[in-house]
Amino acid sequence: MTKLIYIADPMCSWCYGFGPELTTLRSGIPELRFEVVLGGLRAYNKELMDEALKTTLLSHWEKVAEASGLPFSKEALSGKDFIYDTEPACRAVVVARMLAPEIALDVFHAIQHGFYAEALDVTKGDVLAKISVDVLNKAGINISEQDFLATWSSEDAITTTNNDFHQTQRWGVTGFPTLVYERVGELYLVTSGFTRTEVLVERLQTLVDQTSDS
Repeated sequence: MTKLIYIADPMCSWCYGFGPELTTLRSGIPELRFEVVLGGLRAYNKELMDEALKTTLLSHWEKVAEASGLPFSKEALSGKDFIYDTEPACRAVVVARMLAPEIALDVFHAIQHGFYAEALDVTKGDVLAKISVDVLNKAGINISEQDFLATWSSEDAITTTNNDFHQTQRWGVTGFPTLVYERVGELYLVTSGFTRTEVLVERLQTLVDQTSDS
């Protein structure tokens, strides 16, 4: 059994920048199984956004925008009572994974676009439900925003999301995005951090060749 495991957080700016590279990689290897594991970048944070953190984050965003060419809206961090808690957004992706694993990454990317490009507050359940349901419905998964929100609020979703965070910690992953190749239960690092598609292809091919001979 082989697959790619993507360990990331939808409110991680470098994960946002990495999105197009990952999409291109996957389009070239559609036969390889793919799994999203949520990392929990700032999960359960309770502190209001202050100017120091805002300045730090915006400086990161500028670097990601330069590297990726993706749009960013500074308004995303302008909410008076904004708390940078990434658990709700991670949980929305977990719910999508529960409903339709093959659509989870699409929901992940849609939440990213909503936050970074459209300045939507993706710490809010109703916002996450609308974004997620739009993607799921377009993919033929019929679910209402109310039903999505009910699942998102459930103990099952909360626990499963927390389990993802603990799995990430057990693997020793401390930075996002991280991409891992799994073969027969063994994990091999493809990349930790933003990486261009051509480099990903080279690294993955090397791992496939090495592990196929073992």
